[in-house]
Amino acid sequence: MSVEQRSASELISDCVHCGFCLPACPTYRSWGVEMDSPRGRIDLMKGLHEGAIDLTDTVVAHFDQCLGCMACVPACPSGVRYDLLIESTRAKVEAAYRRPPGDAAERELIFALFPYPERLRALAWPLYFYAKSGLRDWVDRSGVLKFLPPRLAELAKLAPDLSLEQLRDRLPAFTPALGAKRGTVAMVAGCVQRVFFPGVNAATIRVLAAEGYDVVVPASQGCCGALSLHVGRDDEARQFGSALIDRFGDVDALAAVIINSAGCGSTLKQYAELLEGERAERFAAKVKDISEFLAGVAQQAARRPLPLRVAYHDPCHLGNAQRVREQPRSLLRSIPELELVEIPEGDQCCGSAGVYNILEPKSAAEIGARKVANLLSTAPDVVASANPGCTLQMSSILAESGKAVLSAHPIEILDAALA
Repeated sequence: MSVEQRSASELISDCVHCGFCLPACPTYRSWGVEMDSPRGRIDLMKGLHEGAIDLTDTVVAHFDQCLGCMACVPACPSGVRYDLLIESTRAKVEAAYRRPPGDAAERELIFALFPYPERLRALAWPLYFYAKSGLRDWVDRSGVLKFLPPRLAELAKLAPDLSLEQLRDRLPAFTPALGAKRGTVAMVAGCVQRVFFPGVNAATIRVLAAEGYDVVVPASQGCCGALSLHVGRDDEARQFGSALIDRFGDVDALAAVIINSAGCGSTLKQYAELLEGERAERFAAKVKDISEFLAGVAQQAARRPLPLRVAYHDPCHLGNAQRVREQPRSLLRSIPELELVEIPEGDQCCGSAGVYNILEPKSAAEIGARKVANLLSTAPDVVASANPGCTLQMSSILAESGKAVLSAHPIEILDAALA
């Protein structure tokens, strides 16, 4: 289903203004402002659609301040497709609204960098020397970041510590199954995941091979379009999506197309709507989050005990958008001696939301602080998250607060448990 299949008026009229979305919405919880709730934003959409209001700076700000976390979608008893509404509205904003020059330039810089893995890799080397030289520690202690533009300061805070091994890491094009082969899967490598969290991809390949699957990583694959789609750059997202499908070729013989990043997975599963056509539909039908895939096949690889207390964070685009909640938990519970603990208000966003924490750093920090306070209340050894943006966001806030909690993707924990 898409906005084209149902009119905007029909999608908007599904909202009966019951208010069940209000406590689910992080920005409404932050400010208590009606126009910063899903219900209020839908009223603004209706006004724009009917020509009753104009696309002013204030109206655009309310749309910009939405995380797109989709927590309102499962909370809505009327089945309102807020996900479709906010994406189509943001596309209209990007097409019709002229942003202030500084805002526009910063956004262009972000999207000239993040969807391009090789550009990110080129940036990773200066980041490595920035951290290893001690300059980063000096900057953090000096307070100089508060004098920088907020978005640039947030980028500096989010930058992860990297090792030479990570910088040099490259994914094998083919990894054979260990033992009896059960099938073949192809893996989407991601952008941020590939450059800043290569260990997640390596762990994904090892676990799949241990479970009896040949793993193919198509060469020269680029961005899936997720970051672009989430902020209304639809044409750019379609270009990325079409190019990615071309790299994977015929997927019919594959057991699945595997993704280990929640935001990417949500967009990959939308390709049938975003790109249309039989080829996009076949591709989207094959996409599985790594936890979703492994939870659906019989366990083959033995696990050794890991006596850890693990708090699992539900990434919004895995739990809310893909409705994949129990599968990561069941994989973690399959590890002997691992204690899985639930984060209070675990369905609330961490504030990452693609590039939201860069574009709206003040709001993201407030939302993230709530998440981290709830996380710390569980006294975990490890916080597990299936999305690189969430890991960067929570790690940054934990570091600022001086709290040391190890972060890992669930697949990294499962990989560590393989005998």
